[in-house]
Amino acid sequence: MRSRGLLAGVVLSCALVSGGWLVKRGLVGTTVPRGSNARMFEQVFQRIARDYVDTLSDSVLYSRAVDGLVTELHDPHSSYLSPQTLARLSERTSGKYVGVGASIDVRDGWLTIVAPLPGGPAVEAGIRTGDRVVKVDGKPIHDLTVEEAQKLLRGVPGTKVKVTIERPGVATPLEFSLTRREITVRSVQHAKLLSNGVGYVALSIFSKESAADLRRAIDSLRRVGMKSLIFDLRGDPGGLLDQGVAVADLFLDTGESIVSMRGRTADASRSYVDRSPQVWPNLPIAVLVDSNSASASEIVAGALQDHDRAVLLGTTTYGKGSAQNVFPLSDGGAVKLTTALWYTPSGRSINRKMADGDSDSAPAVDTTKPRPRYKTDDGRTVLGGGGITPDIVFPTSSIVAADTAFARALGKQVPKFSDALTDYALSLKVSGAIKSPDFVVTPAMRDELLRRMRARGITVDSATYARAGGLIDRFIGNEIARYVFGGEAEFNRRLRDDEMVTKAVQLMSGATTQRELLERAAKERKPAR
Repeated sequence: MRSRGLLAGVVLSCALVSGGWLVKRGLVGTTVPRGSNARMFEQVFQRIARDYVDTLSDSVLYSRAVDGLVTELHDPHSSYLSPQTLARLSERTSGKYVGVGASIDVRDGWLTIVAPLPGGPAVEAGIRTGDRVVKVDGKPIHDLTVEEAQKLLRGVPGTKVKVTIERPGVATPLEFSLTRREITVRSVQHAKLLSNGVGYVALSIFSKESAADLRRAIDSLRRVGMKSLIFDLRGDPGGLLDQGVAVADLFLDTGESIVSMRGRTADASRSYVDRSPQVWPNLPIAVLVDSNSASASEIVAGALQDHDRAVLLGTTTYGKGSAQNVFPLSDGGAVKLTTALWYTPSGRSINRKMADGDSDSAPAVDTTKPRPRYKTDDGRTVLGGGGITPDIVFPTSSIVAADTAFARALGKQVPKFSDALTDYALSLKVSGAIKSPDFVVTPAMRDELLRRMRARGITVDSATYARAGGLIDRFIGNEIARYVFGGEAEFNRRLRDDEMVTKAVQLMSGATTQRELLERAAKERKPAR
């Protein structure tokens, strides 16, 4: 949905993993060759260790040498992973961690509960969205980063952590004793039946249980009357290769190609085909993508498009057509190394050339050069290179320029803006002024947010703020819905205001077969370029 797009991301969040990611599960062993060049390295190393003007430990020098070696590959998707970074990557790919089960962020220097996770220790203890954590085990935690706070809240299963909470509207701090346990973060956070029998499922990441989570979600919607599916991959950065293959397998016929890998080594080159019959063969599908759909998301989107199994709507995807392996190192870290390029069933490479070190956003496609053309199973033209272009490219709204101007005006003031937004939402929660999650954002509410921004020293001129009124309204509406009524109310509001979802529902309503849906899309599709 729109909130998962670029502008909202610029203002309120950052990507889990920059530029998308596609890794094979588990670590791969390696050996280190020795020779004259290795001896040369040792000579340089010893000279720096002995004679360099600043004293540096051997561990620091080796770490910097490894980092420099990988950096000089000029591949934004290859990197040295410190033990801490590797642990975070493993956590994301497994979808599990040990903690108290709460989504957190920092507001006004204080750790704030964005949402306690269903079934976790925090929600069971009575911790709520908007609660401010002021102490952990009796120690004040003002001005900690999210990462520092996570270290305090996470730990060994079965251990306890005491948190002191300040709750808006409650004068006395609240004390909670929480028992840490393993938390599973589902990659399918939302599954909902919309109008006219159209279902909606969003996949946030390709982690260990994604295919199973997705199957359960779709089955649940089928039981309540879903006749067609919107499968939202916007903002999904990718993840595990085998889960990308497994998700595609749910929608394709036995023996159909999903993706092929081509690398230098025998184990890096492999083709993946569908191994089981379709689970929902008569279910028309539309897939939503954007410039932040990357890697495993693109594998799924590309396979479904090439086999004419889905209509793709949105904007051109990120264009990460490479795969990485993770090789362990003796320090407990690892090297994440690009080992293959991958190709869709029609033979497309969608890899987009990146500038050195650029992995934060998809570079623009060079429109002066024609992109290679390929054919789907039914003979439709699709494009290679530079990401996957949807069948229906969603038109850029006329207000996007104003939204971008506002985001640029905020610049490094984004944290202050987030503080002002949350503070306003919590003040309305305390006052009880908002009675329904379907409330309308008024000009007076926009004015009040601007006043709070100015009080925090945020320098955005009134004209820029006013021109981004639609975006501001969504920020205000979503933030208030979250903190006053909870995460589900916020999701419903975002979905209601999502122009691309609305377009997909209109396209799909009444469609009984995938071919009918493709024919409808063809009438709206502009010629591929």
